[in-house]
Amino acid sequence: MKNSIAERVYDFLKNYPPFNILKDDDLLKISKQVSIIYLEKGDTLFKKGDAFNEHFYMVRNGAITSFHTNATNAQEIVNISDAGDIFGVRPLIAKENYKLTAIANEESIVYAIPIDTFQAVTNNNASVYKFLITAFATNAYDPYTAEETGKIFSDYLPSTSQDVLSFQTANYTKNPITCDFKSSLKDAAITMSAHKIGCIIVVDEDSKPVGIITNSDIKNKIATGLFPIETSVTNIMSSPVITNKKDLTVADGQLQMIKHTIGHLCITKDGTVNSKLIGVLTQHDVLVTLGNNPSVILKEIKRAKRTKKLRTARLKANTLLKSYLEQNIPISHIVKIISQINDAINIRAIELAIKKMPTPPPVPFSWMAIGSQGRKEQLLFTDQDNAIVFQDVEADKYEETQAYFLEVAKLVTKSLNKIGFEYCEANMMASNVEWCKSITNWKLQFENWILNPDEKAILLSSIFFDYNSVYGDNNLVDELSNSIYSSLSKTSLFFKFLGRDALKNPPAFGFFKQFLVEESGDQKDLFNIKSRALMPLIDAARLLILSSNIKGINNTAERFEKLAEMEPNNKELYQSCSYAFKALSKFKTKQGLLHNNSGKFIELETLTKEEKLKLKRCFKPIQEIQETLKMRFDLKNFM
Repeated sequence: MKNSIAERVYDFLKNYPPFNILKDDDLLKISKQVSIIYLEKGDTLFKKGDAFNEHFYMVRNGAITSFHTNATNAQEIVNISDAGDIFGVRPLIAKENYKLTAIANEESIVYAIPIDTFQAVTNNNASVYKFLITAFATNAYDPYTAEETGKIFSDYLPSTSQDVLSFQTANYTKNPITCDFKSSLKDAAITMSAHKIGCIIVVDEDSKPVGIITNSDIKNKIATGLFPIETSVTNIMSSPVITNKKDLTVADGQLQMIKHTIGHLCITKDGTVNSKLIGVLTQHDVLVTLGNNPSVILKEIKRAKRTKKLRTARLKANTLLKSYLEQNIPISHIVKIISQINDAINIRAIELAIKKMPTPPPVPFSWMAIGSQGRKEQLLFTDQDNAIVFQDVEADKYEETQAYFLEVAKLVTKSLNKIGFEYCEANMMASNVEWCKSITNWKLQFENWILNPDEKAILLSSIFFDYNSVYGDNNLVDELSNSIYSSLSKTSLFFKFLGRDALKNPPAFGFFKQFLVEESGDQKDLFNIKSRALMPLIDAARLLILSSNIKGINNTAERFEKLAEMEPNNKELYQSCSYAFKALSKFKTKQGLLHNNSGKFIELETLTKEEKLKLKRCFKPIQEIQETLKMRFDLKNFM
């Protein structure tokens, strides 16, 4: 007879690390022994100083806040765990009494995982314990011992970034929606609906907050028939409100909410109920600051009003990137998430730049990301590559129009630089007059590159062919693409030049099958994974996709996957190229995060034999695709 509860537990656990890497039978053994704990909002699961028990925990529904109580009894938020997060692992890792207190942030269901059963089925599973120690080190108030974390976990040890976020000034909602204390509940509800908000502050004639009404109040007091819809807001509101001053920290705001079991904190001029309401801090605002998931980061970006806020959001994306790589999430998924965040940052930087301009844009335009961002392959902080295309204007208006967009571009590139994206050394940025043009001039530029190829034209076109519209009028970019493919249909010589350029990248191995390293300069004895591994694949995919007249696919791995669909005879080669590119990208990203750089140059002596073997496996498809280019584009006599 099936144990339906155990099966439901199993179905949930299998979706989250470290349980998602266990064998089905082992996971079912654990699931059968899991205890299910129900917690009301404010309930304590364990307290600092409690003796460790025989379980660690995973949130099934709801959220659990872990905080540290210092010598002065002040509470400092350490972590907020929600569905799928594990916490309370100190008994499993360190066999010590709890050093944090865990309280339900809202109505929650928690799975208690028995340690003995878990250890029995995961014995000697390095991947499982690597994840657990990482989780422990990241969430612990005090770092785990250096001996235990060691070199393996050095890039996952807790930094001070979370503490900095916790003690920065809270970003609350200014000019909140209010209603007069003499209003009816119906009028208040109409206002809430019109503004699509979940709460409204009730104020007196001096704009002092006297109460708050939430969707829950309406559900519990109106929908149940307790009061009629026309009743006064004073019969429905929760009162008195909890208030604070405008310079409160995120940690203080969160603690106030926990202490009073509320989700909204009124911000007043002097911090008391006796002064004018100036804002509202919500639990969502706190989670946006402390949170580290894509949707929270994207919301934070959209709300940012300063470059500093955008930089904070992008740094959170790097933490998210580390987490994804550690959990072995597919690189194709990681690329899509980080690309979306990068594009959102660019969009917000452009919006803020336009707001600083004396007038709106004179004509429609599009901001184009080129290079790695244009291919949606930019995972780490790299240099900027961008351009602007704007709608055609009369000749006498051209210089004035171009000057406007150049000024916008200067503001944007300056912001991106402050965020962490270096200026392009070759000045391939929209702030350069050469890369800020009308649609007609861009068409002429590409046509010249294509029909009159030379070394410079191939270098520039190889970068500018990987473009993506980030902001503005997409029709301009579509029009440009159509023009480019029209020009490509008039020549085959251009493809030969692109092919020759694709074969120029230096080989990865020497005569004795040893990695070739740089011979001089600051990178002496380092292996250049970008030029010797990634660029050959990027160049080959671009050439093949352009010559096949395929539009709208810029990502290298996706280009190879599209080619595999189109050419069944070469399917295996193209798929292996796609796989190799993903593997190399992941390796470069991990190296970049580990050494806090671009990951472009690698010290081979620091790699394990397994890592070197994985690298070498990626080079066979590179050699094969280059041989394919030589034959297809008849390049043997064109080198």
